[in-house]
Amino acid sequence: MDPAQPSPARSGPTPGAVPPFDSELRAALTVPGDGPWEPITPDNLAAVLERDRATRSRPALAELGADGLFDVAELRAPGPPGAPEVTLVSARPAGTAGPLPVLYYMHGGGMVMGNAPSVLPKLLRDWALPLGLAVVSVEYRLAPGTRYPGPLEDCYAGLVWLAAHAAGLRLDAERVVIGGKSAGGGLAAALALLTRDRGGPVPIGQLLLCPMLDDRGRTFSSHQMAGVDTWDRTSNATAWQALLGERYGAPDLPPYAAPARATDLSGLPPAYIDVGSAETFRDEGVAYADALWRAGGRAELHVWPGAFHGFDSLAPLAALTRDAHEARTRWLRRILGVPEAG
Repeated sequence: MDPAQPSPARSGPTPGAVPPFDSELRAALTVPGDGPWEPITPDNLAAVLERDRATRSRPALAELGADGLFDVAELRAPGPPGAPEVTLVSARPAGTAGPLPVLYYMHGGGMVMGNAPSVLPKLLRDWALPLGLAVVSVEYRLAPGTRYPGPLEDCYAGLVWLAAHAAGLRLDAERVVIGGKSAGGGLAAALALLTRDRGGPVPIGQLLLCPMLDDRGRTFSSHQMAGVDTWDRTSNATAWQALLGERYGAPDLPPYAAPARATDLSGLPPAYIDVGSAETFRDEGVAYADALWRAGGRAELHVWPGAFHGFDSLAPLAALTRDAHEARTRWLRRILGVPEAG
């Protein structure tokens, strides 16, 4: 195989019918400018990344503060050996004095796009205020400029530094949930494995939202949703190739690169995993939850009917999005021990 080309045509099932999209979610895909989605390929990757840098919001710290509603700071942690410092964007409800629980979050973007500040407005609105927690978003280096293990090592270095300096930052190092969406969900799963095996900080939970876990592209759903999902197997293969380079698809790829490769899922923090029934990552998310259960672990799994990849971002007011938000919030309350308001 030419290492410069992804391999979406690897042997696998030949699906027939495709799960229908939820009607509200399907309507969001018809909004002008929201689709159809052009798959990401090695040929258009550079142009896609340039467009992302030019158009994706990168809110300033003052903007994230929401007119004094949040205290926001940009923190710098020592990077992995030989690498630059890691930037962490920290935000908490203003006026909170005591040590707060932390959601240590990794943004999505297929390992090749996105930035730390852009995800904070939603996280702060959804969870920082109602749950009284701090959110720390990691600015990890992106592929293809930085290949594995660089992005994951950035996330690990930031977590180690944060745990060591928690008291001075008025954070509770004993109540840290690691989480992320899509590529960030895959990084969170990998970080849980890495910190377990290195004896690093111990998170109390892992929040894995439509996580990107498997580089091999062999699942039924990855074939079933080809050319249909907003993130399909062609885009996925291109992103994994950008991250892994010549190691893409290697039989000895470590689980820290692609958590679905893990054979030992024991001793991991409780997980929340959700995927859509009509998305590429459906089957790898379900399989990861099952593997956690088989290893004696705790996992809460949700498969949202008719949901495509990233449905909650594209249809924030849909009933299914509201249901997903409520389920995620209930899990965070239980894990963090935050009582219901009122």
